[in-house]
Amino acid sequence: MHRDAVEIQALKSDSFGRIALMRDSAGMFVRRDLRHVPWWLRLPAWWLARREARGLLRAAGLDAMPQLLGWNGRILDRSYLDGAAMYQRPPHGDLAYFRAARRLLQRLHRRGVAHNDLAKEANWLVLADGSPALIDFQLAVLGRPRSRWMRLLAREDLRHLLKHKRTYCPQSITPVERRILKRTSWLRDAWFRTGKPVYRFVTRRLLKWEDNEGQGPEAVIPVGAASAASSTSCVGATAVATSVRLSLRSPSLCEQGNARG
Repeated sequence: MHRDAVEIQALKSDSFGRIALMRDSAGMFVRRDLRHVPWWLRLPAWWLARREARGLLRAAGLDAMPQLLGWNGRILDRSYLDGAAMYQRPPHGDLAYFRAARRLLQRLHRRGVAHNDLAKEANWLVLADGSPALIDFQLAVLGRPRSRWMRLLAREDLRHLLKHKRTYCPQSITPVERRILKRTSWLRDAWFRTGKPVYRFVTRRLLKWEDNEGQGPEAVIPVGAASAASSTSCVGATAVATSVRLSLRSPSLCEQGNARG
């Protein structure tokens, strides 16, 4: 687990762990450390990190996604990506970005992975060359690509991408994409009726998080422009409220400005 690694910068610290940009003899990477998580959150923190590790392992080798470097139950190391969160470097009018993002999603879904947390712009990166990348796989769901459940989740991933396209490239939305955006699924409706109220109660009332792109009040956000290739880990379906989305989301490490964790 990169024992000779040196911390370059703390990126974020929240109830589910500490995320830092690290460097060793092979270069930079992002580390999520669970060793200082409060005892009462250790199980959900471990569950989320394990979920991310499994998602990254299934997506291993795909371009523009974090690569799993190591996971020992307490520390998760992921590769580093040079980029910025979508809201930091908005792809205004960049149709090529959204076409590439759709192809990226298709490759991920063929591996049997649904990201499940793409409504957040913090989980979409704009790399140095202007191309898209995905981070933050704590809410990822694995399954058979052609199963009804996975196709439903893949459609939700696509809907969230199209919502971002509608924001930054509205003139390029096609009639078919408009229909997809208008047709919400029972999954989304169930989340808003049941999971989201629980999520808000847990995060705002119990954990005292603020709704700032999923970052907790303790988040440390670097000003740099590089973004870590591994999302800071959030979770997408309520593990505590519903199996649709893990309600105890570890605030997304907006892999903003520097690596995400």
